[in-house]
Amino acid sequence: MNLAALPTAQGADDEFQWSAAVLLTGPRGWYLVRRNPKLAFFPGYWALAGGKLDPLADGPGPPDPRWERSLRVCALRELEEEVGVLPESLARSMGAERDGLRAELLAGGERERVAGQRFRLQVDAAPECLDALRSITWATTPRFAPRRYRALYFELELPAGEEPVVVDGELVEGAWFEPADLLASWRRGGVLLVPPVVALLEALERAEGGWGAARDAAHAYSFAVDRGALHVVSPTPGIAMAPVRTATIPPATTTNCYVVGHERAYVVDPACTDPGETARLVDYLEEAHGERLVGVLVTHHHPDHTGAVDAVARRFGLPVQAHPLTLARLPVPARTPVELDGGEVLDLGTAPDGSKGWNLAVHHTPGHDRGHLCFVESHARAIVAGDLVSTLSTIVIDPPEGHLRTYLASLERMNALDLGVLLPSHGPAAPDGNAVLAAYLRHRSARESKLARQLAAAGPVALDDLVDLVYDDAPPGLRRLALRSLLAGLEKLAEDGRAERAADDMWAAVDAEPTQSNDQPIQR
Repeated sequence: MNLAALPTAQGADDEFQWSAAVLLTGPRGWYLVRRNPKLAFFPGYWALAGGKLDPLADGPGPPDPRWERSLRVCALRELEEEVGVLPESLARSMGAERDGLRAELLAGGERERVAGQRFRLQVDAAPECLDALRSITWATTPRFAPRRYRALYFELELPAGEEPVVVDGELVEGAWFEPADLLASWRRGGVLLVPPVVALLEALERAEGGWGAARDAAHAYSFAVDRGALHVVSPTPGIAMAPVRTATIPPATTTNCYVVGHERAYVVDPACTDPGETARLVDYLEEAHGERLVGVLVTHHHPDHTGAVDAVARRFGLPVQAHPLTLARLPVPARTPVELDGGEVLDLGTAPDGSKGWNLAVHHTPGHDRGHLCFVESHARAIVAGDLVSTLSTIVIDPPEGHLRTYLASLERMNALDLGVLLPSHGPAAPDGNAVLAAYLRHRSARESKLARQLAAAGPVALDDLVDLVYDDAPPGLRRLALRSLLAGLEKLAEDGRAERAADDMWAAVDAEPTQSNDQPIQR
């Protein structure tokens, strides 16, 4: 697998953290581990045992010619650390030293680093153990994530005398699954699975030639993505997610386009403006969905969400469905516009688990944009959130289009629903939509309290002076956006009777009780 020799469209070698993972197989099926719900990366998800390459312990990564050996060492080290399984030859060679070495690998810090180097010496003494790993494929974290991994996936058949055991820490449990049962459970919403595992399970389901054909299909897909095909993942059953490059606000560099449904499918926010990126999106939609597409949905009118709306709608003859305020401001007027005011329920047909009555509820969520919509599907309660929230950063509220009180009311109204996975326009999916919305509300409350304190202490003050006190954590390049958000916050305080605009565009605190709660937005 000459992975390192590929000039990948995914990015330069130094953009990735190289890693390795192992699919442990045996008579009981596939062995997976569940990640600690407190972790930042895929919290609570079932995944393969694995982790990132440590060049000091495992050896150098790409482009060094020894890269594949290093990743095999990494795979075995992580497998022993996380589940306590080794190939027979390595287990035999390590002998009595093995238990103590695993304890050191689990200790973290300097002890783990030293133990990693000792583990590599053990591998060097029994190099045939590396041949027990069979290459499956590789995968790269899509561009929506701030931290990107490029992982090599291996298979190891459970060696005789070995039994996986998970120690609580980064992982909380491990279990054997029959692949078909695991995929069915995911489709029912019974388990959270990392997208590479979903891809392997779906490849196995489609493959007429069994596991060997599935491996070949997974390899072919990874190769195609490296050559520039659209990178699509499945964050939740029945929804495909494809980050496309857009001229958006940092730290984001992409906007997530979604396809919701499989029997009746809607394209949400086909956002790309680059002709090549649009062509890749259209090719994917043609191959994966084709005649099952029934409409284009738009969350709001901002340019980083609407770039390919017209191209996709024309190519597949689809209506464009959005809030009237969005339809009026599309860069190219829709040929077949359908107004959505919120409250509509769109038919999706059969759910991923075969149950009937699957649908997509439309919610009007103004505040960031007056015509903003969110969509909640009825099966797993996933929310396609648009720019209501981001999993990369905060959301800019830019007056007069943006209105903070209205935005907070939208957050509270959506948080009152029972939500599953949250699918933002910018950033990776989050497993608990309500937790994300609650965190946003806490953040906004803390920022408002900070603004009120600084305004009271500064006396009459200009925006340019106040922004450095209230948004002292904002990157220098985003100061203009911080000024707009600051203005939104001041306008809300003024609506509450707690601030006023003085002469010469100065702002001052007013000692008064709030006059209106967040759940009573001023309509814009």
